[in-house]
Amino acid sequence: METLKSGSDVLFILIGAVMVLAMHAGFAFLELGTVRHKNQVNALVKIICDFAVSTIAYFFIGYGVAYGVYFMQGAEELAAKNGYELVKFFFLLTFAAAVPAIISGGIAERAKFNPQLAATFAFVALIYPFYEGMVWNSHYGVQDWLAATFGAKFHDFAGSVVVHAMGGWMALVAVVMLGARRGRYGKDGQVFMHPPSSIPFLALGAWVLTVGWFGFNVMSAQSVEAVSGLVAVNSLMAMVGGILAALFIGRNDPGFVHNGPLAGLVAVCAGSDIMHPLGALVTGVLAGALFVWTFTLTQNKWKIDDVLGVWPLHGLCGAWGGIAAGIFGLEALGGRGGVSLTAQLIGTAGGVVIALVGSFVVYSVLKKTFGLRLSAEEEFAGADLSIHKIGATPPYDD
Repeated sequence: METLKSGSDVLFILIGAVMVLAMHAGFAFLELGTVRHKNQVNALVKIICDFAVSTIAYFFIGYGVAYGVYFMQGAEELAAKNGYELVKFFFLLTFAAAVPAIISGGIAERAKFNPQLAATFAFVALIYPFYEGMVWNSHYGVQDWLAATFGAKFHDFAGSVVVHAMGGWMALVAVVMLGARRGRYGKDGQVFMHPPSSIPFLALGAWVLTVGWFGFNVMSAQSVEAVSGLVAVNSLMAMVGGILAALFIGRNDPGFVHNGPLAGLVAVCAGSDIMHPLGALVTGVLAGALFVWTFTLTQNKWKIDDVLGVWPLHGLCGAWGGIAAGIFGLEALGGRGGVSLTAQLIGTAGGVVIALVGSFVVYSVLKKTFGLRLSAEEEFAGADLSIHKIGATPPYDD
């Protein structure tokens, strides 16, 4: 019976891993549709290469940092329990690799390619798994301290903070250090638009991410016995709440509308297993509104050139999700309980601080050693990854 149970769990989590792997295609097409034509191929290359580097970093270092497991045994030992530990690694790898995919959208169109691959390795090997292990594997005694002091551990079921807030706040550091794309802002404060190159591709990316997200959230149970339909319906309600909020507040703008479901899904990850569906709906509505408002604020008022709005979408909505779990997870608001708002605030703030400090250190070192930003000529030509080596001119123009 143990073998059969392990086999079903392996298949369950493998399906989840494949669904989240497919989300990386969503990241790619979302970025492809948002950047200018001359940078479309570069966006695709960047995402797939980031995933490859993430796999190496997480297999050899990151997974061990988070869970204390290093795959140095023989194949016979690795195949124990139908290879469950291996597919668990695969599943959690797809989460870890989402961090550089998130960052990619913020720094698009002016970042050097190889230094960003180096940053990806550092993030997935060390910084992300440091916080991941703290939250999901109770490293360093933080969760035990929160439980003893506030009556509950920091709750993040599927990564509102562990994955999304971490990625979003890391991206903010990179975006600020890189500066705006040339021609984005005028000397007298003017804002010059760089409109999306393809709304259909942007929409395709949003749809692929949305569908895959049900693997991201539901399969976070990591076993067939622990799976819950509550997670699925809460994800659905947050998704539609984000859409409707972005539709009305964003005044029917298609870019906002297609990021609306992503905002809601980012926010519901943390508490999707403990909220009532109405709480999930409110969480999604507020996340959709938060995204539209802060995206407009950062781009037009603060002059932060975050191309895909990944700090508002993942950084802020992810942090809101960590806090929302401590509100709508309470029994008094229809939730299942077992959460503390104070613990959620501390855990969320901790993730933000680790992301900011870790990202600042990594990008500071890379800036001093290799540089982060393309030359004016490269940026104008559209070779933001410096990968166009064949032919005299880049193949795409504005």
